Amino acid sequence: MKANVTYWLDETAKRFPDKTAYADAKKEISFGELRHQARAIACELTEKGLFKKPVAVFLEKGVDVLTSFMGAAYSCNFYSPIDVDMPGSRVNKILEVLEPAVVITTASLREVFSQYEYQGEFLLLEEVLTSEKLDTEKEEALEAARKRGIDTDLLYVLFTSGSTGVPKGVTINHRAVIDYIDWVTETFEITEQDSFGNQAPFYFDNSILDIYSTLKTGATTYIIPKNLFAQPVPLLEYLREKKINTIFWVPSALIVVAKLKAFRNVDLSDTLRRVLFCGEVMPNKQLNVWRKFLPDVQYANLYGPTEITDACTYYIVDREFADEEPLPIGIPMPNTDILVLNEKDEPVTGEEPGELCVRGTSLSMGYYKNPEKTREAFVQNPLNQAVPEQIYRTGDIVKYNERGEIIYLSRKDFQIKHMGHRIELGEIETAVSSLEEITLCCCLYDEKRHKIVLFIEETLEKAYINEKISHLVPEYMLPDKVITVEKMPINANGKIDRVKLKEYIS
Repeated sequence: MKANVTYWLDETAKRFPDKTAYADAKKEISFGELRHQARAIACELTEKGLFKKPVAVFLEKGVDVLTSFMGAAYSCNFYSPIDVDMPGSRVNKILEVLEPAVVITTASLREVFSQYEYQGEFLLLEEVLTSEKLDTEKEEALEAARKRGIDTDLLYVLFTSGSTGVPKGVTINHRAVIDYIDWVTETFEITEQDSFGNQAPFYFDNSILDIYSTLKTGATTYIIPKNLFAQPVPLLEYLREKKINTIFWVPSALIVVAKLKAFRNVDLSDTLRRVLFCGEVMPNKQLNVWRKFLPDVQYANLYGPTEITDACTYYIVDREFADEEPLPIGIPMPNTDILVLNEKDEPVTGEEPGELCVRGTSLSMGYYKNPEKTREAFVQNPLNQAVPEQIYRTGDIVKYNERGEIIYLSRKDFQIKHMGHRIELGEIETAVSSLEEITLCCCLYDEKRHKIVLFIEETLEKAYINEKISHLVPEYMLPDKVITVEKMPINANGKIDRVKLKEYIS
């Protein structure tokens, strides 16, 4: 039994010390080097007396980020990535909640970080990684610390959007990741012969599959340059050049490739073996393009929010679908139970819609330092009155089809899935409301066109609004369309009438 994901790295580094583990556009690292460098970072954290403490990682996306993650894990601390392009106000909110014990970064990025409200310690990578040999005494202290850790200790905290404009820190422990990766590697038969093409940012939970499947099996993960996702032909050429046979991308990345007909220029029939996707709805219209050009590839639709260690249901595509048909999100993963409950908290019958709820090892331990939000989402299983048993309410409305497969229908509230991210529309409204010219505003999501629509009473250009709020919310949360209404409709409860506003985008 493993209590820490780094035991995978110990074993894999022993089996394949010189094999490439991770590679970005500038460097690559072998499993042996990864283990050595991660343990060097871990020794420094242990020497600082840190144990089960939050470690922020502020680095450009690349190999060094993953080495830092492993360093935090080896020392039985937990990591939380902060993207270098994240708006400053969001970084400050994360720092306020997380209160990191240390920030891992570089000397140059430390200067950038000085703009944020942080007065704590830094650990500079270039200083830690200079020694070729680890200090024996430090290593012994590190091992003593790791032996104190258990599998329910936190591995990471990823911050999602918050309806009040305050990001929520989703906490995931070692056991949940071990359970998930055991399933992934067994189900898709991942071995050291495989190679992943990473698309997901490391602050997005889709990246967990690439990172830890590699760690466990000895596969290789190539961190694909972000700019290639706007260039489908060079993107596919990159996959072919690197001999990448497995990708786990958000559907929007797959859709761009399908729309621009890149397969006519690049043949991947002897390269790709698996195409997995998660994070938002995958339209069959675009999936059918992939299936037409790459009929022998295994396609799988994974579903699950960040709070459930990336995914909790899956559907391996095993039949033909018409363009207008919905793609199932499938069946529960092993060691995961799915409850579809109606408004009375009873199991649904037939094709009745209900809220998808989850129980099992995969569940987050709650939101970091946010007991109120934790109590709202993580609740006692209403079907079990005998013993305490927690379930997570996803807020997603689903139903079973005639085959017993789960079909995703919509969100229960105003939280949306857009460009692979779970977004609270209220966070965008909070940012827009902060503008001097705005009185009332409301955000809705155009499900048909996959656009964030902002309603305001003022006559302002979208470009102007987006420029003004770009320092408050990430780029993927900027409104795609702005509609000016003469007067914001108000319902009987004194709230903005969102149902009325939906008529403008129907």
